Amino acid sequence: MQMPKPTDGDKQFFRTVVPEEPGVEVKPMFGNLGAFVNGNMFAGLFGSSVGVKLATDDLAELATIEGAGPFGPAERPMGGYLSLPASFTAEQATRWVSKAQAYVATLPPKVKKN
Repeated sequence: MQMPKPTDGDKQFFRTVVPEEPGVEVKPMFGNLGAFVNGNMFAGLFGSSVGVKLATDDLAELATIEGAGPFGPAERPMGGYLSLPASFTAEQATRWVSKAQAYVATLPPKVKKN
């Protein structure tokens, strides 16, 4: 499986749409980026694609927007995540990434493995 590499512009866009809040951390993942809260990923960058993990109702709403689709490798997309349409402005993307952060913040914190 070929991992797409984001450009510097893709990484900058991702960082600008992730909320700067206590407990939110952006870190590298397999040559891409992930945004985490309480150890759980709520948004990711896969090549130029921004993906978000959402509550069921929000996931269904996002799925109705043209350009939204599976997130991650085509052979094995990540369950519970959708890619934001490439046509989204930073403002539109920020709205959905913030929804994802708020949702994932309600989940139990991820326990680090030894």
